[in-house]
Amino acid sequence: MITPLDIENKKFSKQMMNGYNVEEVDEFLDELTEDYGKNYKELATMNAKIEELTNSLDHYKNIETTLQNTLVMAQTTAEEVKNVAKQQSEQIINEAKKQADEIVREAKTNVQKTLEDINEEIKIKEKALIDLKKQFDIYKVKMESLLISQLELLKEVNKDEE
Repeated sequence: MITPLDIENKKFSKQMMNGYNVEEVDEFLDELTEDYGKNYKELATMNAKIEELTNSLDHYKNIETTLQNTLVMAQTTAEEVKNVAKQQSEQIINEAKKQADEIVREAKTNVQKTLEDINEEIKIKEKALIDLKKQFDIYKVKMESLLISQLELLKEVNKDEE
């Protein structure tokens, strides 16, 4: 992936005639570097948030696994205990299942919302990139037209001198 520093350090070869206007290229690269830097930071932030949510989800899955293992142990113990103890352990297990399901449900909801937010942000950035490409294409056509007209003027000047 290209970093903002790569864009900032990019140099173009310069030609004596019909070359790019160095100031315009530098200004464009400065603008591009700034915008790209913002996008780069936002992407890093979003990636960090995804990683944090993934870690949270893993944590909740571990809790669920632990609760499920606890459930198995509680069921084994409940078989060896009197009927009263068995009823109490089943009640604790049911509460643990509800809590685990609630935790997992909340984690899934958070992850889904975050993914939707990220997808929306990606769509916005893709649209901005398309707009930027259109602006660049227009600029390129204008520059090409200008260069052609300048070439035609030079040809006329050369004809007049002959």
